[in-house]
Amino acid sequence: MSGVLVFALFLFEILAIATISVSFCNGSSYHGGCLESERGALLRLKRDLKDPSNRLASWNGSGDCCAWTGVVCDNMSGHVLHLDLRNPFNYSKESEYDAIRGTALVGKINPSLLDLKHLSYLDLSLNDFQGGRIPRFVGSMGNLRYLNFSGTRIGGMIPQQLGNLSNLQFLDLSSNYLLYVDNFLWLSGLSVLEHLDLRSVNLSKAFDWLMVANKLPSLVELRLSNCQLQHFSPLATANFSSLTVLDLAHNQFDNSFIPSWVFGLSHLLFLDLGFNNFQGPIPGGLQNLTSLKHLGLDSNYFNSSIPNWLYRFIHLEYLSLRNNKLQGTIDSEALGNLTSISRLDLSLNTGLVGRIPRSMASLCNLKSINLRGVHVSQEISEILDIFSGCVSNGLESLDMRSSSIYGHLTDQLGQFRNLVTLNLANNSIVGPIPESFGQLSTLRELQIYDNKLNGTLSELHFANLTELSWFRVGGNQLTLEVKHDWIPPFQLVALGLHSCYIGSRFPLWLNSQRHLQFLDLVNSRISDIFPIRFLKSASQLKILDLEQNQIHGEMPNLTEFTQLLFLSMDSNNMSGPLPLISSNLVYFGLSYNSFSGSISHFLCDKINETKRLEALKLNDNYLQGELPDCWMSYQNLKILKLSNNKFTGNLPNSFGSLASLVWLDLGKNRLSGTIPVSLKNCTALESLDVGENEFVGNIPAWFGERFSRMVVLNLRSNKFHGPLPTRFCDLAILQILDIADNNLSGAIPNCINNLTGMVTANSFSRSAQQHLPVPLDVDVILTEKASVVSRGEVVEYDEILNLVTVTAVSRNDLPKNVPLEVRNLKATQSLNFSHNTFTGRIPESIGVMRSLESVDFSVNQLSGEIPQSMSNLMSLNYLNLSNNKLTGKIPSSTQLQSFDASSFAGNDLCGAPLPKNCTENVSNSEDENGDEDEDELDHWFYVSIALGFVVGIWCFIGPLIFNRRWRYKYCHFLNRLERRVVCVVRKRG
Repeated sequence: MSGVLVFALFLFEILAIATISVSFCNGSSYHGGCLESERGALLRLKRDLKDPSNRLASWNGSGDCCAWTGVVCDNMSGHVLHLDLRNPFNYSKESEYDAIRGTALVGKINPSLLDLKHLSYLDLSLNDFQGGRIPRFVGSMGNLRYLNFSGTRIGGMIPQQLGNLSNLQFLDLSSNYLLYVDNFLWLSGLSVLEHLDLRSVNLSKAFDWLMVANKLPSLVELRLSNCQLQHFSPLATANFSSLTVLDLAHNQFDNSFIPSWVFGLSHLLFLDLGFNNFQGPIPGGLQNLTSLKHLGLDSNYFNSSIPNWLYRFIHLEYLSLRNNKLQGTIDSEALGNLTSISRLDLSLNTGLVGRIPRSMASLCNLKSINLRGVHVSQEISEILDIFSGCVSNGLESLDMRSSSIYGHLTDQLGQFRNLVTLNLANNSIVGPIPESFGQLSTLRELQIYDNKLNGTLSELHFANLTELSWFRVGGNQLTLEVKHDWIPPFQLVALGLHSCYIGSRFPLWLNSQRHLQFLDLVNSRISDIFPIRFLKSASQLKILDLEQNQIHGEMPNLTEFTQLLFLSMDSNNMSGPLPLISSNLVYFGLSYNSFSGSISHFLCDKINETKRLEALKLNDNYLQGELPDCWMSYQNLKILKLSNNKFTGNLPNSFGSLASLVWLDLGKNRLSGTIPVSLKNCTALESLDVGENEFVGNIPAWFGERFSRMVVLNLRSNKFHGPLPTRFCDLAILQILDIADNNLSGAIPNCINNLTGMVTANSFSRSAQQHLPVPLDVDVILTEKASVVSRGEVVEYDEILNLVTVTAVSRNDLPKNVPLEVRNLKATQSLNFSHNTFTGRIPESIGVMRSLESVDFSVNQLSGEIPQSMSNLMSLNYLNLSNNKLTGKIPSSTQLQSFDASSFAGNDLCGAPLPKNCTENVSNSEDENGDEDEDELDHWFYVSIALGFVVGIWCFIGPLIFNRRWRYKYCHFLNRLERRVVCVVRKRG
């Protein structure tokens, strides 16, 4: 009987334990319920939080608080032990950020948490505390073992009181960009801390971070990426030898090399040192870390080959060497030893070459391969064949953009049934896209633009692509051929078909794409009216590019399309007045159309509302009238192109409100008046073109003072007068200067050698491109263009504009000599001083300007000979020295003799390529001046006799004057000679 009783009691205990366990796992407590004081504390906490998604609906005034969402109690005492209020919506893309905020708890943290005296676990991550600070009272919650404030928008300094949490094992304050700390001393009290995550917290002033972290012997994970760390303190060895995770990525360490203590962390499984300044070869000390599963060395300056020891890391699952300066080959068969590898990224190492080795066919765990920018130089069919075995079963992402691959896509493509992303853009792949492409039912992203594909895409290609969201195949010769009423099985986010033929009408099937955000139909031969119906159906569209088509008619107002950020209709046949636009539009391009009328209604609409517009291109239309004084609403504008229209009148003073302006192009209009002083507020200007207008007055002296970033300055063909201001020399990085065809006078300032942009080639890394911010993984790049008169004709530069240097001062009234300082502009490629009144000689040392490609000194009053050094200008392909007063022989060189005789006409020159022979010229000169030459010869003859007499006398008399003994002997010799002569005379007498 007692045995049965004992068994019954044992069974009851087992059931009780099971019940308690289930209750614990479900957030419940024992049947007595939670404590009243702790229920009240939780309700006070809720009172200070807004709950837009009703996550805390179960938190009411009655009932067992241990059954509330996120609350876990002790089964015996009923005390609240765990409080998990983490936002369950964990976004993975930036575009989902707004969605997570819709489910976040918003407000402040009530001190009632102090009443939960047994709380050991507190997770408030991914909620929104609106920039508030971490409450200091948290440091008094001494039983806490787990504390998570990640992604909560908290700010300010981390309170030192957190160092009192001596039982804390897990601390996560990551993804709070407003949070900072001055030192790590507070961490020294957390002796049992195992997990520390401070990613994206500002630690720039915490110079002791390494010394303090090294004193935490229990530390297993240390994540300090994107913390603005700059320095490693001296450390011989690491005491945190149990560390398995070390993440120091996205910092800017001032050390050139990875510190040696890292190589002693033999238990490391995860090491990420990406996005730092490490350089040199990949250090051999890393080969000690053979347990690594994750190794990130991307975006540094490593410049060696891939070391062979790396292929012995058989546990490695993730390897990223992306965006370094690695060299050598990737075709090592040893790649096949990385049998655990899941994600391999060698992209953006332009020094890497080599074919994909066959051994990679054994990497059956591969899910992602990124070889973008690696010069593989291999047929795509061979690559697909290598991966067609076990790799094809698990491969999810293949990125081989710009990898020099070629050949035809084959039906093997259909074997990659789990492929999610395929990017083969910017290669030399030819032929049609095979229909097996339609078998990739999991494919979400296909980017194969800028190849040499041709053929037709039909509905069969898309039949099973229900997951497709990115489809970019532009830059090929493809034809999209589908039925008029086709409804695709997918919902696209991005569609790029530029230079593909899609029919003359705007595709009706696009009206079904409700999630479309990016649409590129540039040069698709569309001949239709503006697709307003489509725009109304595409409520999420952000980028619409319809350049270079035949779209015609008037454009309707676009004020209702507030989601649209980028709209380009350049190079179409649109006409009529300008439409009104939304204030949210960032880019608006209508250039090369036939729009007409005033722009006042367009610019001055909702004048008190700040516009987001950053680029406005209205050039090459038929717009007219005065520019309205409404620019104060466009303070974000960076690019303004109004050239080649019919605008008149003065520039409005509100132009000075455009403080962000980088490119301003007003050329080829009929604008007049002086340059307004308010323009000096536009200090960000890099390019100013007001050429071919009717501006008057002096060139403002403040140009040099205010426009220190100026690279392109075009004042050509106006009515500017007066001298060039000396402050012009302050435009240090100026590369293109065109002040031709004005009424300028006075000397060119001698300080022009201060124009460093023309002195030293590539002295500045300024780009001719501007990037526009759009919330998509696409590049919106605007390329600056400038028209320059060079080589005797108008040349338009765009992509290489930052490499062009031009000086044009022709057709003015600039007298005096060409300043010698011109020779210092050694990076200048085009020099045009024609149609002025320059006198004197061409600078003798002009030959040092080796970059010159075009020289024009025509129609001046230059004299003397052509400098011999000009024959050193090996890049010269245009020369015009005509109509001056130059004399003498044209220097002999292959370069100068290659120009037409017209380049030297109107001077007194001889020699090739002119028909006038220099030897005949010399002979005639001798005949004409023969008498003068004889007289000159006689003169020098008598002079030489006199000099010889004087020298001879002194050679004889000098020693006698200064040497007494010689003088005595000489006199004695004369006396003896005299006696002998007298004797001879007497005898003969």
